[in-house]
Amino acid sequence: MTTRLRLHMAVIVACLAGVAWGSAVAEEVPLITGEHWVKSTDQMKKAYLIGMANMVLIETAYEGSNPPSDAQSILPRMVKGLRGQTLDSVREALDKWYASHPDQLQRPVVETIWFELVVPGLKKTS
Repeated sequence: MTTRLRLHMAVIVACLAGVAWGSAVAEEVPLITGEHWVKSTDQMKKAYLIGMANMVLIETAYEGSNPPSDAQSILPRMVKGLRGQTLDSVREALDKWYASHPDQLQRPVVETIWFELVVPGLKKTS
């Protein structure tokens, strides 16, 4: 995908996020936990992961050729740690992890992604 197309998509997503955010200001946006995850359909799970991927895409497009250091942002480490993963492989890994840890359904999905997928992925690339 060209940089121009990426930027165009990022602007569209940002605008849509702004509309959604405007309606969510009155209420706190919920932190998605394992309880939400295990009750969600595969399509809902994929939509969540696509949303996260879009945030990374927007940030990457915004940074352009001047990306922040690891000390300034977690995104470079997240991208490195998830290298080789697909939406389906991340979804399947999360499904498996929460099924194996039913006592940890209160754990936020983003935390599970970080500690169970990103951190081990970073160790593989080191």
